[in-house]
Amino acid sequence: MRTYGRITNAEGNLQWVEVTTDANGRNDNVWLTTLAQNLKLNIGESPFYANNGIPQYQTIVTQVFPDFYVMQIQSQFSQYFPSLIITKNQTPAPNYNVRVMTSYGVVLPITIPV
Repeated sequence: MRTYGRITNAEGNLQWVEVTTDANGRNDNVWLTTLAQNLKLNIGESPFYANNGIPQYQTIVTQVFPDFYVMQIQSQFSQYFPSLIITKNQTPAPNYNVRVMTSYGVVLPITIPV
């Protein structure tokens, strides 16, 4: 299984990297990358998965976090992890705090900026 994610390289430029199944056959990194992309994706933006993402433009206009859509994303990805919790954080900048337990039993706290 594979997906692609963007990172900032040493020179400060954004580049796409391939994320694949690890040597032990676990897909934790693939699903974490896809989860992060879904939280940053505007609903209807993906040509393949039109129902994925959150309504970012409406969120900006109304200044209301899209809790319903975040809950949908959490329930969609919870099947891939023993534990997955997504919470919103409004200060200092809007972001999502993701706390996930991997299939190895490691708990990872991740902050995903909106």
